[in-house]
Amino acid sequence: MSAIKIYRIANKLYKLRIPILPKILYRLIYILNNCHVHYSTEIGEGTNIGYGGIGVVIHKNATIGKNCMISSCVTIGGRSNIKQLPVIGDNVYIGTGARVLGDVKIGDNVIIGANAVVIESVPNNCTVAGVPAKIIKNNN
Repeated sequence: MSAIKIYRIANKLYKLRIPILPKILYRLIYILNNCHVHYSTEIGEGTNIGYGGIGVVIHKNATIGKNCMISSCVTIGGRSNIKQLPVIGDNVYIGTGARVLGDVKIGDNVIIGANAVVIESVPNNCTVAGVPAKIIKNNN
């Protein structure tokens, strides 16, 4: 069973205020898929995590929109001394090994290239790549 399917069950149980089962499912995700997707994270409908979620780490306070695709080994999390976390829009593709860190807002219809490190906000309809990530194409 993929990480996103187990997450959806755990998230629903969490919203129903069932105390122990979401934590057990969270640990099951780690054991089966070697990834951290917290049950309280807001992940929109239609969003998928590729390859079952191998190596994916998503901070529990990050927000992910609808119909996104997250490839393997992606990290969506915080940075030192920055309390805010990433907010990812709808229809975003995040390539393998990418890092989205800190107080950034990723617009809708964005493509984040493999191994990119995103530490600044990205407007709608762009493609970003590199370390640190820079816009390489507008109007996708």
